[in-house]
Amino acid sequence: MRNAKWKAASRAAIALTGAGALAAGMALVLTAPAAAGTTLGASAAEKGRYFGTAVAAGRLNDGAYTTILNREFNMVTPENEMKIDATEPQQGQFSYGAAEQIVNHARSRGMNVRGHTLAWHSQQPGWMQNMSGSALRQAMLNHVTQVATHFRGQVVAWDVVNEAFADGSSGARRDSNLQRTGNDWIEAAFRAARAADPGAKLCYNDYNTDDWTHAKTQAVYSMVRDFKQRGVPIDCVGLQSHFNNNSPYPGNYRTTLSSFAALGVDVQITELDIEGASATWYRGVVEDCLAVARCNGITVWGIRDSDSWRASQTPLLFTSSGAKKPAYDAVLTALNNGTTPPTTTPPTTTPPPTTPPPTTPPANGGCTATVTVNQWTGGFVANVRVTAGSSALNSWTVTIALPSGATVTNAWSADRSGNTGTTNWTNVAYNGQVGAGQSTEFGFQANGTAGSLSPTCAAR
Repeated sequence: MRNAKWKAASRAAIALTGAGALAAGMALVLTAPAAAGTTLGASAAEKGRYFGTAVAAGRLNDGAYTTILNREFNMVTPENEMKIDATEPQQGQFSYGAAEQIVNHARSRGMNVRGHTLAWHSQQPGWMQNMSGSALRQAMLNHVTQVATHFRGQVVAWDVVNEAFADGSSGARRDSNLQRTGNDWIEAAFRAARAADPGAKLCYNDYNTDDWTHAKTQAVYSMVRDFKQRGVPIDCVGLQSHFNNNSPYPGNYRTTLSSFAALGVDVQITELDIEGASATWYRGVVEDCLAVARCNGITVWGIRDSDSWRASQTPLLFTSSGAKKPAYDAVLTALNNGTTPPTTTPPTTTPPPTTPPPTTPPANGGCTATVTVNQWTGGFVANVRVTAGSSALNSWTVTIALPSGATVTNAWSADRSGNTGTTNWTNVAYNGQVGAGQSTEFGFQANGTAGSLSPTCAAR
């Protein structure tokens, strides 16, 4: 059960996953669980997609449950068994038994597995909840590395980071212990996941990101665009798509899917459930996904209504007794009526232009560097923005004088010389070329106090 979200839902309305290959780098074998066109997974596979479900290890001994699971689906997501509290209940002591039970069940029957989730503000074990600063940052990165390494080659996609943006109109990051380690924590988690499991797709996953006009949707879009521009390893975006009467299926849902796809990432509907199991809404979601070439799969969050975290809202495709609902028939019909998209099909909607925060370029052909700092007791994270002047940069160097006692412990998106005193930072292969007036970023973590950092930039 998604207990943390259930509490959130009681406070506010919550709106509240490939082809024969998922794109560049991860082969995804789609196995039809039954005769083509007669089950959800088989019909989705005919269209170069998957149709999956969330699975609880504790229900795998329920014959009615596993009969539907094995017949209908070709992708599995563990409900809670891969979350932080389940996989690392004590710091440095990892527990994989329940997750492995689900993975083994799925893979032995030709299903693929989505990993959920590596870094999240919720369902943290007590030891992590009580940490902060650099200690928490290192613990989070170690968790990502250990879990992704353990399941390397067994998971086709990871929800690397889950629900990092706040609800409402601010478009801001959620205030969490992870966010307070520095604004770069999401990037750091993705880089750690890529190093640990280079063959898996890496996804950002969130809820209330279905409506294209919402500030939260736009904030996630801006982050993904920034990551793609700077070479941060992100391959997919997950829309949870928990719909109810107060947070309905939006008319611009297809625009949202195609707009994210236009950034060069796959789009996956990761936790679909709909209050009352509206056949019209379920059909619309499937048709929208089929209309966007890079929407490569749908996962419903549970099998029967009795398995749902929102059981009283009867939101799934099967009744508690296991009978197919009209929504099931609508989904299967939509899948069977869909067409297989060509691999080069452009997105159906061109997203409106958005721009990063303005930065005034230097008046000459050189470059400037500005820095933002997140400080806590005993340490800080610095994010440095390098901006080209009137001429493009082919390479750059930034010099930063650190205060006495400050020592660099970690860095990303730049090579450095020196950990204390005067440090020099040079571009790496993917961010040396910067267009006139454009920017790139790098960052570092350090012990001590940041003081007043004054970076200087020189073109090379």
